[in-house]
Amino acid sequence: MSLRSESAAARTESPLAENPAATEPPYPNPRYAWYVVGVLMLAYTISFIDRQILNLLVGPIKRDLAISDTEMSLLAGLAFALFYTFLGLPIGRMVDKRSRRGIIAIGIVVWSVFTAACGLATKFWHLFLARIGVGVGEAALSPAAYSLVADYFPPNRMGTAMGVYNMGIFVGSGLAYIFGGLVVGLVSGAEHTVLPIVGEVYAWQVVFFVVGLPGILMALLLFTVREPVRRGIKAVRQADGSLKAEDVPVREVVAYIKGNAGAVLCHNVGFALLALVGYGVATWIPSFFIRTHGWTPSEIGLAFGVVQLTAGVVGVIGGGWLGDVLKARGMSDGRLRVGILAAFCGTPFSIALPFIGDGSLALAVSIGSVFFFTMCFGAAPAAIAEIMPNQMRGQASAVYLFIVNLIGLGLGPTAVALATDFVFRDENMVGYSLALIGGVALPMAGLVLLAGCRPYRASLERVKAYTA
Repeated sequence: MSLRSESAAARTESPLAENPAATEPPYPNPRYAWYVVGVLMLAYTISFIDRQILNLLVGPIKRDLAISDTEMSLLAGLAFALFYTFLGLPIGRMVDKRSRRGIIAIGIVVWSVFTAACGLATKFWHLFLARIGVGVGEAALSPAAYSLVADYFPPNRMGTAMGVYNMGIFVGSGLAYIFGGLVVGLVSGAEHTVLPIVGEVYAWQVVFFVVGLPGILMALLLFTVREPVRRGIKAVRQADGSLKAEDVPVREVVAYIKGNAGAVLCHNVGFALLALVGYGVATWIPSFFIRTHGWTPSEIGLAFGVVQLTAGVVGVIGGGWLGDVLKARGMSDGRLRVGILAAFCGTPFSIALPFIGDGSLALAVSIGSVFFFTMCFGAAPAAIAEIMPNQMRGQASAVYLFIVNLIGLGLGPTAVALATDFVFRDENMVGYSLALIGGVALPMAGLVLLAGCRPYRASLERVKAYTA
């Protein structure tokens, strides 16, 4: 008996299940759909400003809190990723049943408050707890956003739309580097600053107040977003003749993911290894230029911020668009192939970085690294969405984000720091740590995604049968 048949038999008390796809209304007006993507992208931009601003403040935070590179990496990675990843799972369940708009709005308020709370930290564990709070809030955004985008756009446009949403990663990172660099430059002349109510704080603490508190206003913009019709769902006909979305129990979601384990596992792990390198670079490349090439935080903030805003934005939109194009040309696994291309083409750029003696040339090489790393961020969420039934997308996206962020964000910055502290034993060798991690993880990512192509194609057929 099939999974779908077993599930139906277990719910004999329910009315007859139907597929209302034939009676669904058309997709929303494209202009409004793109407006929604713009709002979600803006929210993602703000989230990444709040998340990434820490990376430009490594030097002063290490000095004032007396912590090591490894401890700093825990603040940048594990502290944020711990609850960000684990809370994404129950939030993903909520996304499939409740208002996605409301979930995002609450999350924005939470992460903005805790970003500002980072400015109150005077000890390592203070900052660690505040970073956990940032992760708690940001866990609400992407599972809900992925689900919204999938219902606003037809499948042949979903990859591009996901790419535009994920553009927020690199717009946010770029603005964090640029804005953070400017603020650091402005406050670097004074060891302490006196603020109303708060009193005397370190100069770097001011940055967290400036970027955190205005984000609360973003939550209000979410109320201009309408909840779209959930498409491709199973429904049950009520006694009055109306259709109601069928509640899919967790055990059925787990069983469906297990039945597609090959595709889901290869997809999630492959893209997670790409993210590991990307987050490692994003965290430590400012320190690489400061330590190796003698750049100031303001100089590398502006320069690498521009790289993120250009190569990062082009890469993420281009990756989503390329996945749509390959799929339209008959490659049903085209979105996985985007990840394979990114992994193998990004490897030489990652390895070459520390061997270049000129800072400007090294920055040019980083453009290639960022471009290829970012291609996966448009293709990956569209790929997982298209092999999952609608009522499981939020939960499947949460599982994807759990693995990608636990491996990528949780381990990426720390892997580089551990190589610096315990392999090379010299903080000025951070560039070689970046090359080592990239040279190992990127080819592995390409091979894992390549192994996932066949099971991914099989999963595409299963999702058609499930919703038929």
